[in-house]
Amino acid sequence: MARFQEWSEIQAHAAQLDLQVIGVDEAGRGPLCGPVVAGAALLNQPNTIDGLACSKTLTAKKRDTLASSIHEHAKACAVAHATVEEIDRLNILQASLLAMWRAVDSVLAQTGLKPEQCLIVVDGNKLPKWPYQALAVVKGDTKIPAISAASILAKVARDDWCKTHALQYPQYELDVHMGYPTARHMALLREHGATQVHRKSFRPVREALERAQQNPSF
Repeated sequence: MARFQEWSEIQAHAAQLDLQVIGVDEAGRGPLCGPVVAGAALLNQPNTIDGLACSKTLTAKKRDTLASSIHEHAKACAVAHATVEEIDRLNILQASLLAMWRAVDSVLAQTGLKPEQCLIVVDGNKLPKWPYQALAVVKGDTKIPAISAASILAKVARDDWCKTHALQYPQYELDVHMGYPTARHMALLREHGATQVHRKSFRPVREALERAQQNPSF
């Protein structure tokens, strides 16, 4: 398949072949804890949801508002996860691709579409090894409305996970740094050690576990 990178090209290609465009993006590759989350969105054409953009450029309040609109107005959408255990077993890249696969499968299940009826557009430069016609679009979350929608769904779901688990692990302030390796999170990790929701394959977490083994009273 030609390496289309612009929405006008992708839209024309999909229309020519009568394909449904499903956008996919992930959130949570960089944090030290929690699942990696993928969103997938199949929008109506023309798109009727105003304000779609890369989730990183939006305020939390705007993301929440748009996520509600996407759930209400998209033809289909889904969020899927790869767990901490899967991240540690597979590595973060492969776990991210697994979450994407699950999100797309959920959209197909909702719509009854077959893989050959779809064109999957993924933010970034990596694709899962899946049986779909697919394109990786660099900075796709800034150019492709369906990818923007997917990025918002994934980010909101990932942030919601952090807020929920901040209640379970209040000493880690997960609702403040959202699991990312900020100076504060690193300091808290050194002070309290790692939890069950931390990614043991990530170096700062692994080092915290090693310190705990060396000092059982830690």
